[in-house]
Amino acid sequence: MRQHRQPELVEGSLPVFVFPTELIFYADEQTSHKQVLTLYNPYEFALKFKVLCTAPNKYTVVDATGAVKPQCCVDIVIRHRDVRACHYGVYDKFRLQVSEQSQRKALGHKEVTATLRPSASQEPPSPRSQDEERRLKEQLAVSEFFEQTASCHTESRPVAGGPSLLTVLLGLVCMAALMLPTLGEQEFTVPVYLHLSINKKLVAAYVLGLLTMVILRT
Repeated sequence: MRQHRQPELVEGSLPVFVFPTELIFYADEQTSHKQVLTLYNPYEFALKFKVLCTAPNKYTVVDATGAVKPQCCVDIVIRHRDVRACHYGVYDKFRLQVSEQSQRKALGHKEVTATLRPSASQEPPSPRSQDEERRLKEQLAVSEFFEQTASCHTESRPVAGGPSLLTVLLGLVCMAALMLPTLGEQEFTVPVYLHLSINKKLVAAYVLGLLTMVILRT
Protein backbone atom coordinates (compact mmCIF):
# COMPACT_ATOMS: atom_id res chain seq x y z
CA MET A 1 0.00 0.00 0.00
CA ARG A 2 1.48 3.31 -1.08
CA GLN A 3 1.80 5.83 1.73
CA HIS A 4 0.30 9.26 1.09
CA ARG A 5 3.01 11.91 1.14
CA GLN A 6 2.47 15.61 1.59
CA PRO A 7 3.90 17.57 -1.35
CA GLU A 8 7.11 19.38 -0.53
CA LEU A 9 6.63 23.11 -0.12
CA VAL A 10 8.95 25.57 -1.79
CA GLU A 11 10.88 27.77 0.60
CA GLY A 12 9.16 31.13 1.11
CA SER A 13 6.00 30.17 -0.81
CA LEU A 14 3.63 29.52 2.11
CA PRO A 15 1.15 32.35 2.82
CA VAL A 16 1.32 33.52 6.45
CA PHE A 17 -1.78 34.98 8.13
CA VAL A 18 -1.20 37.56 10.86
CA PHE A 19 -3.53 40.15 12.34
CA PRO A 20 -3.11 43.07 12.64
CA THR A 21 -0.54 43.96 9.99
CA GLU A 22 0.38 47.27 11.65
CA LEU A 23 1.16 48.12 15.27
CA ILE A 24 0.68 51.69 16.49
CA PHE A 25 1.94 52.65 19.96
CA TYR A 26 0.95 55.93 21.63
CA ALA A 27 3.34 57.56 24.08
CA ASP A 28 0.59 59.04 26.27
CA GLU A 29 -1.42 55.80 26.49
CA GLN A 30 0.20 53.24 28.74
CA THR A 31 -2.23 50.53 27.63
CA SER A 32 -1.10 50.87 24.01
CA HIS A 33 2.49 50.02 24.94
CA LYS A 34 1.42 46.38 24.91
CA GLN A 35 0.15 45.01 21.59
CA VAL A 36 -0.94 41.54 20.53
CA LEU A 37 -0.27 39.85 17.21
CA THR A 38 -2.39 36.81 16.33
CA LEU A 39 -0.81 34.19 14.10
CA TYR A 40 -3.29 31.85 12.38
CA ASN A 41 -2.54 28.38 11.06
CA PRO A 42 -5.30 27.25 8.68
CA TYR A 43 -3.23 24.32 7.40
CA GLU A 44 -3.40 20.60 8.12
CA PHE A 45 0.12 20.50 9.60
CA ALA A 46 1.74 22.19 12.58
CA LEU A 47 3.96 25.23 12.17
CA LYS A 48 6.79 26.60 14.23
CA PHE A 49 7.41 30.34 14.18
CA LYS A 50 10.10 32.87 14.97
CA VAL A 51 9.69 36.63 15.43
CA LEU A 52 12.46 38.90 14.14
CA CYS A 53 12.70 42.68 14.46
CA THR A 54 14.66 45.52 12.90
CA ALA A 55 14.96 47.28 16.31
CA PRO A 56 15.11 44.54 18.96
CA ASN A 57 16.35 46.96 21.64
CA LYS A 58 13.09 48.92 21.51
CA TYR A 59 10.71 45.99 21.97
CA THR A 60 10.14 42.95 24.13
CA VAL A 61 8.54 39.98 22.40
CA VAL A 62 6.98 37.43 24.73
CA ASP A 63 7.55 33.94 23.32
CA ALA A 64 9.46 35.06 20.24
CA THR A 65 9.59 31.41 19.13
CA GLY A 66 6.92 28.73 19.39
CA ALA A 67 4.56 26.44 17.56
CA VAL A 68 1.00 26.59 16.24
CA LYS A 69 -1.13 23.47 16.00
CA PRO A 70 -3.08 22.76 12.79
CA GLN A 71 -6.16 24.98 12.39
CA CYS A 72 -5.34 26.93 15.54
CA CYS A 73 -3.91 30.33 16.38
CA VAL A 74 -1.55 31.85 18.93
CA ASP A 75 -1.22 35.31 20.43
CA ILE A 76 2.20 36.97 20.46
CA VAL A 77 2.59 39.83 22.95
CA ILE A 78 4.84 42.74 21.93
CA ARG A 79 5.76 45.52 24.38
CA HIS A 80 7.37 48.85 23.51
CA ARG A 81 10.02 49.46 26.14
CA ASP A 82 11.73 52.60 24.83
CA VAL A 83 9.01 55.26 24.63
CA ARG A 84 10.90 58.46 23.85
CA ALA A 85 10.23 61.46 21.64
CA CYS A 86 13.21 60.65 19.43
CA HIS A 87 11.35 57.52 18.25
CA TYR A 88 8.17 59.32 17.17
CA GLY A 89 7.25 58.51 13.59
CA VAL A 90 10.04 55.97 13.12
CA TYR A 91 8.87 52.85 11.29
CA ASP A 92 10.22 49.56 12.58
CA LYS A 93 9.38 46.15 11.25
CA PHE A 94 8.67 42.71 12.62
CA ARG A 95 8.97 39.56 10.54
CA LEU A 96 7.06 36.42 11.48
CA GLN A 97 8.86 33.50 9.92
CA VAL A 98 7.22 30.07 9.84
CA SER A 99 8.42 26.58 9.01
CA GLU A 100 7.34 22.99 9.47
CA GLN A 101 8.09 21.34 12.80
CA SER A 102 10.53 18.85 11.28
CA GLN A 103 12.35 21.31 8.99
CA ARG A 104 14.60 24.30 9.38
CA LYS A 105 13.95 26.11 6.12
CA ALA A 106 11.47 29.00 6.26
CA LEU A 107 8.31 28.15 4.35
CA GLY A 108 6.91 31.67 4.53
CA HIS A 109 7.03 34.99 6.32
CA LYS A 110 4.93 38.07 6.99
CA GLU A 111 6.05 41.60 7.81
CA VAL A 112 4.29 43.83 10.33
CA THR A 113 5.15 47.52 10.67
CA ALA A 114 5.36 49.25 14.04
CA THR A 115 5.50 52.95 14.87
CA LEU A 116 5.35 55.16 17.95
CA ARG A 117 3.16 58.26 17.93
CA PRO A 118 2.88 61.03 20.56
CA SER A 119 -0.87 60.82 21.14
CA ALA A 120 -3.99 59.22 19.72
CA SER A 121 -5.89 62.50 20.16
CA GLN A 122 -3.71 64.41 17.73
CA GLU A 123 -4.69 64.98 14.14
CA PRO A 124 -3.69 62.05 11.94
CA PRO A 125 -0.71 62.77 9.70
CA SER A 126 -1.42 63.91 6.19
CA PRO A 127 -1.19 61.22 3.50
CA ARG A 128 2.39 60.52 2.54
CA SER A 129 3.52 61.54 -0.90
CA GLN A 130 4.76 58.99 -3.40
CA ASP A 131 8.35 60.05 -2.73
CA GLU A 132 7.89 59.54 1.01
CA GLU A 133 6.31 56.15 0.41
CA ARG A 134 9.22 55.18 -1.83
CA ARG A 135 11.81 56.31 0.75
CA LEU A 136 9.99 54.37 3.48
CA LYS A 137 9.94 51.20 1.36
CA GLU A 138 13.64 51.61 0.57
CA GLN A 139 14.42 52.12 4.26
CA LEU A 140 12.55 48.96 5.21
CA ALA A 141 14.00 47.00 2.30
CA VAL A 142 17.55 47.34 3.63
CA SER A 143 16.62 45.76 6.97
CA GLU A 144 18.76 42.84 8.05
CA PHE A 145 16.02 40.26 7.56
CA PHE A 146 14.60 41.98 4.50
CA GLU A 147 17.35 41.08 2.05
CA GLN A 148 16.10 39.50 -1.15
CA THR A 149 17.77 36.68 -3.04
CA ALA A 150 18.82 36.90 -6.65
CA SER A 151 15.98 34.54 -7.63
CA CYS A 152 13.38 37.21 -6.91
CA HIS A 153 12.44 39.34 -9.92
CA THR A 154 10.17 42.36 -9.97
CA GLU A 155 7.58 42.18 -12.71
CA SER A 156 6.29 45.30 -14.36
CA ARG A 157 2.52 45.58 -14.11
CA PRO A 158 0.13 48.14 -15.53
CA VAL A 159 -1.16 50.67 -13.04
CA ALA A 160 -4.72 49.85 -12.12
CA GLY A 161 -7.40 52.02 -10.64
CA GLY A 162 -7.24 50.20 -7.29
CA PRO A 163 -9.32 47.48 -5.65
CA SER A 164 -13.03 47.21 -6.33
CA LEU A 165 -15.63 48.28 -3.79
CA LEU A 166 -16.69 44.65 -3.30
CA THR A 167 -13.11 43.67 -2.44
CA VAL A 168 -12.83 46.47 0.10
CA LEU A 169 -16.18 45.64 1.71
CA LEU A 170 -15.32 41.95 1.92
CA GLY A 171 -11.99 42.84 3.52
CA LEU A 172 -13.73 45.04 6.10
CA VAL A 173 -16.13 42.20 6.93
CA CYS A 174 -13.20 39.82 7.47
CA MET A 175 -11.42 42.35 9.69
CA ALA A 176 -14.59 42.88 11.72
CA ALA A 177 -14.94 39.10 12.12
CA LEU A 178 -11.38 38.83 13.46
CA MET A 179 -12.06 41.59 16.01
CA LEU A 180 -15.20 39.92 17.37
CA PRO A 181 -14.91 37.86 20.57
CA THR A 182 -14.05 34.18 20.27
CA LEU A 183 -16.68 31.63 21.24
CA GLY A 184 -16.35 30.90 24.95
CA GLU A 185 -14.94 34.28 25.97
CA GLN A 186 -16.83 36.18 28.65
CA GLU A 187 -17.50 39.37 26.73
CA PHE A 188 -20.78 40.92 27.84
CA THR A 189 -20.68 44.02 25.63
CA VAL A 190 -21.11 41.91 22.48
CA PRO A 191 -24.15 39.63 21.99
CA VAL A 192 -23.45 35.90 22.26
CA TYR A 193 -24.58 35.23 18.69
CA LEU A 194 -21.72 37.44 17.47
CA HIS A 195 -19.09 35.31 19.22
CA LEU A 196 -17.25 33.38 16.51
CA SER A 197 -15.51 30.03 16.67
CA ILE A 198 -11.79 29.59 15.98
CA ASN A 199 -12.58 27.87 12.66
CA LYS A 200 -14.67 30.82 11.47
CA LYS A 201 -11.89 33.22 12.39
CA LEU A 202 -9.38 31.06 10.53
CA VAL A 203 -11.57 31.26 7.43
CA ALA A 204 -11.82 35.04 7.81
CA ALA A 205 -8.02 35.29 8.16
CA TYR A 206 -7.52 33.11 5.07
CA VAL A 207 -9.93 35.21 2.97
CA LEU A 208 -8.36 38.43 4.25
CA GLY A 209 -4.93 37.16 3.23
CA LEU A 210 -6.15 36.33 -0.26
CA LEU A 211 -7.78 39.76 -0.60
CA THR A 212 -4.56 41.41 0.53
CA MET A 213 -2.60 39.62 -2.19
CA VAL A 214 -5.21 40.63 -4.77
CA ILE A 215 -5.06 44.29 -3.69
CA LEU A 216 -1.24 44.32 -3.77
CA ARG A 217 -1.28 42.98 -7.33
CA THR A 218 -3.70 45.62 -8.61
